[in-house]
Amino acid sequence: MKITIVGTGYVGLVTGACLSEAGAQVCCVDSDHGKIGQLQKGEIPIYEPGLTEMVQRNHAKGRLEFVTALAKGIEDSEVVFVAVGTPPDENGSADLRHVLGVAREIGQSMNHYTVVVTKSTVPVGTSEKVRAAVRNELEKRGLSLDFDVASNPEFLKEGNAIEDFMKPDRIVVGVDSDRVRKIMEQLYKPFVLNNHPIYFMDILSAEMTKYASNAMLATKISFINDVANLCELVGADIDAVRQGITSDSRIGKKFLYPGAGYGGSCFPKDVKALIRTGEEHGYSLRLLKAVEDVNQSQKQVLYAKMLAHFRGDLQDKTIALWGLSFKPGTDDMREAPSIALIERLLESGARVRAYDPAAGKEAFRLFGTAIEVVQDPYEAVIGANALVVLTEWNEFRLPNFKVLSKLMTDRILFDGRNIYSPEEVAGHDYHYVGIGRKAAV
Repeated sequence: MKITIVGTGYVGLVTGACLSEAGAQVCCVDSDHGKIGQLQKGEIPIYEPGLTEMVQRNHAKGRLEFVTALAKGIEDSEVVFVAVGTPPDENGSADLRHVLGVAREIGQSMNHYTVVVTKSTVPVGTSEKVRAAVRNELEKRGLSLDFDVASNPEFLKEGNAIEDFMKPDRIVVGVDSDRVRKIMEQLYKPFVLNNHPIYFMDILSAEMTKYASNAMLATKISFINDVANLCELVGADIDAVRQGITSDSRIGKKFLYPGAGYGGSCFPKDVKALIRTGEEHGYSLRLLKAVEDVNQSQKQVLYAKMLAHFRGDLQDKTIALWGLSFKPGTDDMREAPSIALIERLLESGARVRAYDPAAGKEAFRLFGTAIEVVQDPYEAVIGANALVVLTEWNEFRLPNFKVLSKLMTDRILFDGRNIYSPEEVAGHDYHYVGIGRKAAV
């Protein structure tokens, strides 16, 4: 089967690599000549474990190619995935310019029956706009070619995307004809052989499923953060509370870990977009508005704790940060809590020295020389008045406190992900501050 992927960002590149790994002939198209040049040389522009090897392997075997011309890419393709970005507008709605631009290009270039699949995260109703854009271009050419549109939202977790695609929790496909359903069944057959479920539904429901899924996960995060903040006020311990509530099988454990707020390319954008969709239809998604408000406030919690500890004076204090990406396993800093904290620290006159296993280059791109980005976690703490852990990378879980004590000026640790035992940290003569926990001295 010949497949075309338009867009070589995170979703497009992972989708193309995994489909080629399953034996499909895949052509990835992108208008960015520099990015395509990199990919043709086997250089991967994003950080995702296992992706480089998969791309290089399938490119070498001729199953995965990269081009800049969409017209060339869709020659003989049965399925064309639209996987371009949908950044948020100022009002929170998804910007569909790139998606609809690709749809028009498809209509200008296709010459046989094609299934056009929206893989990008798009608002409910977008597939009909895609259908209209393709049809309009065909009419301009005087053609009446048959084609179908489908919705196939992605559910990839950054840092675990290969596993998620190859062994999915579920595959969701929105279709409106038996013909396109059979084609999508054939395409995904290798990925459901081990009983991974595929759910076919109408297109509008598939589009809504993506937003509802991310909104639900964001809600769980904001819920546990809200409860954690209350725990501090009443003297309870969020770790004990979390264990008590997550032992209920109806609730479960996933995404119920307190911290410094959620970030990334999906949750913030998708929550805003779903709220906006509700407003466009005269409905207020009150719960999601609260989810967003809680998250914005949560990104300021660590700064407030630091300000309280240093009695309102952070001028000339050296603050070491461990972790900059919004989660482990990625270099993505979009909407990361680290950005909000760094901005407040710099405004307060503090010096920031930071380390992240993957996001150092991105941090330099965002902040330049305003902060110091180092290549080793212990280099970050030299002369520091406080250490703040913002991302739960594995290499931070067992620090050498004897080394830290020799390097740091003050023994204060702000645990933004609750990955340490307060008692153990206090046992090393450190002042410990977590999220929703009692301070240990």
